[in-house]
Amino acid sequence: MRWEIAQPFDAAAALGRSLHVHPLVAQVLHNRGLDDPVIAGKFLDPKLTDLHDPELLSGAVEAAGRIARAVSEGQRIVIYGDYDVDGITGTAILHAILRMVDAKVDYYVPHRLAEGYGLNIEAVDKLISGGAELMVTVDCGISAVQPVARAVAAGLDVIVTDHHSAGSELPPAGAIVHPSLPGSEYPNANLAGAGVAFKLAWQVARTICGSNRVDDKMRRFLLDATCFAALGTIADVVPLLGENRVLATYGLQGLSGTEHVGLRALLASAGVVGKKLDAYDVGFVLGPRLNAAGRMGHARLAVEMLTGASPERSGEIARYLEEQNTERRKVQDEITAQAVEMVESGGLAAPGRHGIVVGSAGWHGGVIGIVASRLVGRFGRPAIVFSLSEASAQGSARSIDGFNMHTALTACGDHIEGFGGHAMAAGLTIDRRKLEAFSDAFVGYASSHISAEQLTPVLKIDAVTMLANLSYDTVYNLSKMAPFGRGNAAPVVVVKDCRVLTAPRRIGRSGTTISMTLGHETASMRAVGFGMGDLAEMLVGVNSVDVAFEPQLNTFRGQTTVQAMLRDVRWE
Repeated sequence: MRWEIAQPFDAAAALGRSLHVHPLVAQVLHNRGLDDPVIAGKFLDPKLTDLHDPELLSGAVEAAGRIARAVSEGQRIVIYGDYDVDGITGTAILHAILRMVDAKVDYYVPHRLAEGYGLNIEAVDKLISGGAELMVTVDCGISAVQPVARAVAAGLDVIVTDHHSAGSELPPAGAIVHPSLPGSEYPNANLAGAGVAFKLAWQVARTICGSNRVDDKMRRFLLDATCFAALGTIADVVPLLGENRVLATYGLQGLSGTEHVGLRALLASAGVVGKKLDAYDVGFVLGPRLNAAGRMGHARLAVEMLTGASPERSGEIARYLEEQNTERRKVQDEITAQAVEMVESGGLAAPGRHGIVVGSAGWHGGVIGIVASRLVGRFGRPAIVFSLSEASAQGSARSIDGFNMHTALTACGDHIEGFGGHAMAAGLTIDRRKLEAFSDAFVGYASSHISAEQLTPVLKIDAVTMLANLSYDTVYNLSKMAPFGRGNAAPVVVVKDCRVLTAPRRIGRSGTTISMTLGHETASMRAVGFGMGDLAEMLVGVNSVDVAFEPQLNTFRGQTTVQAMLRDVRWE
């Protein structure tokens, strides 16, 4: 692993004085491009007033007007949502606001394995025959040119809300609500699908209220809806900057004390009721449970839980999702082991091969995206994992920074039946007979567009400092930069020449975590490293180490201290 240490910021002390924080905090803010005291202050103290006006979002005004007309005329509205957390929560937002105004509204979520990603013609035909008069997509539809055309030709009005990359042809919808269409001037091109749904709901509330100032009932709803927007935003791994950061921050705060029946059932099943929640809890605790519905069964259950199910029914669904999530972990671990063996035995990550394509019959299509992410993490290359049937191959792709997966798949389009996604992730379907040709094309494209240096794992270091600088107040101010995620990584510092004060030891049930005490000049600190248990034997007899770590506040038995969450350790 290569350490990439940020250049010292000469004005860190001055910025720190302006913000009343330690220069180390100012250095980290500078590393995030936040040199201006006003902008940095807003970053440390985000407010709902920092959200962009929904009227700026392309298509939002037109879409809200059409939805309001459907409500007033008693037309039947169907929300067509994607089956991942982003789609589920965005669907819940729009469904809730329409229920508030007594709209005739229902939702439709495709089955991941039976129907695949996005809008499909069979589902459109089913909605048309069922009497739908307006269809609103959530987190999908921007590439569904033919299904939308089919709906429009049959007299079904369509509003597309999405955030995925658009193709060369847009669907013929009555309105397209999207943050990054060509020519769009919306300030946040990285709005998630649930964020787009939130903004549309806000504009619908304005339209129905007949004013930019919504009534108290709508205002309370929009505040509560930030919980759903936060779940979708964090789970979809969009940059947690700007208004994404605002939605994530306020949504997490509201989520901890939510009275929403479905959300409380979800929190209870995960054992986090009453806990102060962070992005980790969404990404690794709550999000996987919601995703489990779509991965292992049908995501409609998760939507049902979040759209008005009774407490008893919500609890029943939450427990089922817990069981499905446990099964999902078992299945994904088995497939990951098989995929890793396939890569290693086949030399698929050999020097010169900068992309990975693997597939097998019998691999569960609901978990191949997770497996692709695991391969990226292990081999440092973009990876595509296929679940093979007799005639076709369903794939899920994950990328690395600096390699645009959507662009890569476009370049390999001759071998693909259909795909959709964005720079970091995508889903695709190909004819099984074309799998080898596609693999050659994709690996060739990746190998010619990714340098060897890009394949070397990089740990970005915010500063080289001393343990003594990491006081409670300093680390508390660093923690105010949360929620951490893509675009706003948790701060990482390096302290060199630390003394190993206590012998490193394995802890935890599996023994894969290491714990030790480090000393530097007059200060000392406990250090913990998850997945670093092997260091316990490797550091025997080592007295001095350089450590890269995330400074964190750790509360145990009512006492809060600063501890080092290890990211890397070096020694002579």
